[in-house]
Amino acid sequence: MKKSLFGYGGTIKAIAKSGGWNIYDDKFTDISFDEYGNKLNPSNLFEPNKSKLEITSPGISPSNILIKKAKNLISDYDYFYNQFPFSIWISGTNGKTTTTQMIESLLENSEAGGNIGLPVAKMNDKKQFWILETSSFTLHYTKTAKPNIYILLPITPDHISWHGSFEKYEKDKLSVMQRMDERDIAIIPDKYNSYPTSAFKITYNNSDDLINYFEFKETNFDEPFRLDEVLAKAVYKILFFEEKSLKNFKIDAHKIEEFRDNKNRLWVDDSKATNIDASINAIKKYKNKKIHLILGGDSKGQNLTPLFEELKNYNVTLYLIGKDAPLFEEKAKKYNMNYLISNTLENSIKLIDKNFQSGVALLSPASASLDQFNSYKQRGEKFKKLVLNLS
Repeated sequence: MKKSLFGYGGTIKAIAKSGGWNIYDDKFTDISFDEYGNKLNPSNLFEPNKSKLEITSPGISPSNILIKKAKNLISDYDYFYNQFPFSIWISGTNGKTTTTQMIESLLENSEAGGNIGLPVAKMNDKKQFWILETSSFTLHYTKTAKPNIYILLPITPDHISWHGSFEKYEKDKLSVMQRMDERDIAIIPDKYNSYPTSAFKITYNNSDDLINYFEFKETNFDEPFRLDEVLAKAVYKILFFEEKSLKNFKIDAHKIEEFRDNKNRLWVDDSKATNIDASINAIKKYKNKKIHLILGGDSKGQNLTPLFEELKNYNVTLYLIGKDAPLFEEKAKKYNMNYLISNTLENSIKLIDKNFQSGVALLSPASASLDQFNSYKQRGEKFKKLVLNLS
């Protein structure tokens, strides 16, 4: 019987280098072979009774026919779990990447991967620590693997169209705790304090709770990055019983990244804000300013109401872009807010340029970018380039 891989993205390609796989993808129209001798098949040729193992690309939806037919389905975490060194998993809705990067910067002899950077198939098992940014997609398909330390950032609505509901999304984020044992540690929001697990639980409502619990003497970042910082420092203190500073750490581009145009007006690239919670965090930072806010893209089935409940308290004009601009427009009308349908990033910047006398212009779209861009990074880079080229 053959082993099967679903999808042909980075995670699966890293596994496929070992050869001997049947690979299925909706993009394949004919049978062919890759450079490692793996057989590439259209999805409709998958025969579950002839497959002894299936590993899926984490992005493939549970509604996909391959997933529905599979009988021996696991994640790449499960497949490589016996090779894991001491592992720290980071999940939640926002802040995963920054927290992962901060932990890696604190821990010597460590390597970060998972949802960012290296897939686990390419990670160095000679390292003392693996730090894995772990998506809800991966958690959904993981059956046996578990972390030694689980860092769970707040869970807010995201990827609803993939999971089917917020409750299912939340359930996947929490599921790994059922496999953890008394030697493991879980740092989780206090609302999940009663969730069943044998792990030692440390709970929090905010950054201050963790600062007090671990008796930290300093922090170097404002919210929303302060919580990421405190969680990263918590991991270090659990392991080494002392505090280590992150004062030299640099936040990635496209995360509440401020810059000024040739008229000295303040613009903010927050293209990484692909859900409403991330946008709300950014908007709060500028609550005392007039805000020109670019919203829209692929809203991923989110409930937009909490965003507009927050926005109604601000002096804001909205510039709506992307395929879900009509959904944002519907909410803007309901909340009697000032808005313009600009459709594209370029049009938004032209309109803001005409109206921008004071305050801040903010790209924090509360939506994924793939309806108009290759990635949130491309969206952010185009935003900065267009602004800096204003005459």
